[in-house]
Amino acid sequence: MKRMLKQYWDILRRPSVHLSFGFLTIGSFIAGILFWGGFNTAMEATNSEQFCTGCHEMRDNVFQELQTTIHYTNRSGVRAICSDCHVPHNWTDKIARKMQASKEVWGKIFGTINTREKFEEHRLTLAQHEWRRLKANNSLECRNCHQFESMDFTRQSKRASDAHSTQLASGEKTCIDCHKGIAHQLPDMAGVK
Repeated sequence: MKRMLKQYWDILRRPSVHLSFGFLTIGSFIAGILFWGGFNTAMEATNSEQFCTGCHEMRDNVFQELQTTIHYTNRSGVRAICSDCHVPHNWTDKIARKMQASKEVWGKIFGTINTREKFEEHRLTLAQHEWRRLKANNSLECRNCHQFESMDFTRQSKRASDAHSTQLASGEKTCIDCHKGIAHQLPDMAGVK
C-alpha cells in the first residue's frame, strides 16, 4: 500500500515524466469541461425558486409576500422568481453577487432571522442593503425585464409617465428610488427618506 501511494505521489509530483504531453493536454481539457459544467450547474441550481424557498426564513416570510404581487401572478402569465430580482443575469455580475450572498449563509448558520420576530426586527436593514445594491447597479435586475426604450408612456398614469420620461430618462433616479416595496412589504419606514 505504501509503495502504491509513493507511485501515485511521484506521478502527481512530476506528471510530465510519467505521462505524455498529449495525455496531459487532453486530460486537462476534459477536467476543465467537467469543472466548468459542474460549476455552472451548481450556479443555476442556486438560482432556482426551489433553492431560494428551501429555508423557512425565505419561504415563510418574503416568498409569502411575493405571492400577493403582480410579479408573481398577472394577466400575462410572466412570473419573476427570486433570482430575477436578486441576481444579475450577466455572468460576471452574477458571480460577484453570489460571492456577496455567501455572507448570507453566515446569517442562516447563526439564526439571524430564523423567526418571524427576528425577521421583522432586521427587515429594514435587509431592505436597505438591497436598495443600496440596486441603486449602485442602476437597478440592473429591474432593467433585465423592464426596458426604458420599450415603455409606452401613453399607457402609464400621468405621474408615472412624468417620472419615467424625466427622472429615469435623465439618470437622476433609478427604478428602486420610486419602487421600494414592489415585491415585498415595506419595513417600518419611520425616519427613512
